[in-house]
Amino acid sequence: MDEQLFFKKLNSLFTSKEIFDFLSSLEAMSDTMASGALQRISEVEVDDSGLKNPEGVLENKVFRALCFQFEFESSKLSNAGLLNALQALIKLRIDPQSTLMASLLSEGKERLGKGQLTVKNLCALGESLLELEGPSCATLEQILNHMQEKDIEKWSPRELVMVYKMLQVTVREGKQCQDLLSRLNGVTLNIVSQLSPKFTSIILNSLVVLHQTQAVRLITALCKHSVKHIPYFTGDELVNVLEAFLYFGHREEIFTEALERHVPKSIFTMHPQTVSKVMEYCCRKMILSKPIFDAAAESFISDADRFTTDQIAGYIIPFGTLNYLPPSASPLFRKLETVLHIHFRHFQPHTLLKLLHSCVLIQRYPVNFLPKIFSPYFLQQLQAQPPGLDRTVTSQLTQLFLTVTLECPFYKGPKLLPKYQVKAFLMPPSSLDVHLLKRVKTALLYLLKKRIYFASEVSTPYFYAVDIEIKLDEEGFVLPAAQCEEVHRRIALCVDGRNRFCVNSRNLLGEEAIKQRHLQLLGYEVVQIPFFEIEGLQNCRKMAEYLHKKIFPHTYGLGC
Repeated sequence: MDEQLFFKKLNSLFTSKEIFDFLSSLEAMSDTMASGALQRISEVEVDDSGLKNPEGVLENKVFRALCFQFEFESSKLSNAGLLNALQALIKLRIDPQSTLMASLLSEGKERLGKGQLTVKNLCALGESLLELEGPSCATLEQILNHMQEKDIEKWSPRELVMVYKMLQVTVREGKQCQDLLSRLNGVTLNIVSQLSPKFTSIILNSLVVLHQTQAVRLITALCKHSVKHIPYFTGDELVNVLEAFLYFGHREEIFTEALERHVPKSIFTMHPQTVSKVMEYCCRKMILSKPIFDAAAESFISDADRFTTDQIAGYIIPFGTLNYLPPSASPLFRKLETVLHIHFRHFQPHTLLKLLHSCVLIQRYPVNFLPKIFSPYFLQQLQAQPPGLDRTVTSQLTQLFLTVTLECPFYKGPKLLPKYQVKAFLMPPSSLDVHLLKRVKTALLYLLKKRIYFASEVSTPYFYAVDIEIKLDEEGFVLPAAQCEEVHRRIALCVDGRNRFCVNSRNLLGEEAIKQRHLQLLGYEVVQIPFFEIEGLQNCRKMAEYLHKKIFPHTYGLGC
């Protein structure tokens, strides 16, 4: 039978019985036709859980006859017939230790050694070896050495992707073919527009594993290309793409917009792990996407009972980090309390601490769980697991304790012992906009005439540092910053640059919001100086007038 007609008929059959009946009606067929039949059987009979009808396939006399032919005539097979059969039999879960598989593998390796395989054959053999022998397979390096001798410009996208996968494995084994990789990156850049969602995801994942931070043009092109594929990525593929965006520090506004269109309408069919990764992407990029966060809240309320502890944390922590309460906040946190009661003992200690800490950032107080958090047993668990009780962890514990002290006076449970408390909260250096602070200080000097009347970057006895502090006496006169007696009012100026807000937003991040809230509760008059109010003020005088109105709204002519 003509091969073209054979494959046309074969691809119209959708059960193994139909395929076996069709094969029985043929007098003879080539090895490529026979291997194609095995591949079609694997397509219709194998799903995510494995072979659907093992007995009906593996015990069928036609199937057994095909296997017999491949085992005992492997040396007579064409390269395509040999390697296609090998791939199909792997998919059909045939025992890797069987004489059939050993015969096909041995023949494939022999032809590799003789240099008889084309690029397509090399990729097929590499894929089979990865499935059967894993990353430790020594033959992969041999395949890559043969690849280096081939004309890379003529490779198909599938072949390029397969080589990335093999390189990805060899780098884990401590080897790296940088010359081949550089050539591969260059050729891939020219065909990015042709890549399917699957191939785009695989290549981005390989570039992460291979630490290809220098391949900027390729990474940028792939990230932009991924935008149009968002509705078509599988969950795992989207996770790979998001991890690449995070690893390479890339951000595309159109990518976020595409996520905002896709996630809310698909969230109830998306895997919780995929949604957690989307939330992590938004959180680490400081992107407050209300459509995504609102949809995630609804999904959590509906499905959190089936989430893992890491997924529970992955959904909730970004709400605190980005200081956002969705419209469904009440049922969301009721649901969180319910699942915490059920799964509390299953949480890793550090994950649980991060989760509860994120809640207090947005004034959701986990008072029912704090006695366990402040217990010696839990603190020992934190200490025993990496990163132990480092500065970040003790800062979170201290902020939890300070929150219940200031905001939950009804809490009568155990306290956090002083030895677990930090003296000052750790604030990332990037949170302070030094240039903006300098402009404000210059304008304050213009306003108050002398530098002694304000202090900058002041450590307080209450763990927080204040950007600028001004002290007033009982009559409202400004006191020297060093004076400690007769201080009636303390004004804390919070000079909030872009890094203290969500991206392209006027929404303060959770850490800054809780700081300003606590400073107020500790007796400070908090005056916020956000970047978006002062960026347009062109000279020192205008800035001084602005500060006068913000700091001393009820006085006139103070220094101006």
